[in-house]
Amino acid sequence: MGSLLLRGMLAGLLASFLAFGFAKVFGEPQVERAIALEEQYAKSADPVVAHEGVQAHEHSHAKTDELVSRDVQAGIGLLTGIVAYGTALGGLFALVYAFISGRLVRMQPSATAILLSAVGFLALYIVPYIKYPVNPPAVGLADTIGYRSQLYFAMIIFSLAALAIAINSGRRLLAKLGGWNATFAGGAIYLALVTIAAYALPAINEVPETFPTDLLWQFRVAALGTQAILWATIGLAFGWLIERSSERRTR
Repeated sequence: MGSLLLRGMLAGLLASFLAFGFAKVFGEPQVERAIALEEQYAKSADPVVAHEGVQAHEHSHAKTDELVSRDVQAGIGLLTGIVAYGTALGGLFALVYAFISGRLVRMQPSATAILLSAVGFLALYIVPYIKYPVNPPAVGLADTIGYRSQLYFAMIIFSLAALAIAINSGRRLLAKLGGWNATFAGGAIYLALVTIAAYALPAINEVPETFPTDLLWQFRVAALGTQAILWATIGLAFGWLIERSSERRTR
């Protein structure tokens, strides 16, 4: 288990560097634009324009500069955060792989790892992202940050619970429907459950009407791309490491 955990963390570390490069190139320019926009409206002489243009953001740029400079945030700070997150995610990925391999999934190690990364990306990021997409600086009221965080994590919990129910239902239907039909039925159950959860949870839209739509779109695409690179690299790298270890044991 220790060796498996180490491989997962190594895969997560490699994925972190790739994700950092993508976020640095495609994400940080959007953050800079959003911060500049926030400062522009904050300096507006018209309080009404300032309020309508950019809402009170939970992480004021002025306050942030007092603690950590923007250069540190966009450089070593961003790298440290992504590396810590990616390495921990890789370790958890390895633990889940050890649990499902041979029990829930009987495939080649590399195929199992790729399947796990795809399902994890869907359940832990895509589904919550569809309901509560990320927003750049200058978007979001400071008074609602706790409430929005609770809703986001609630969506993650609902997604994981729906996934567990779908997997269990698919396994029970396997003998009656066969592999393909049981998989399709499980997927339909998951989709139905997360749709109900997304409909039941309240919607939040704090994006000002005057906020540039292209900036919002580019920021969200960059965030989505960063996570996609992280999950895909972990799956591919971990699968390759496991296959390589298996080949060595065979020889």
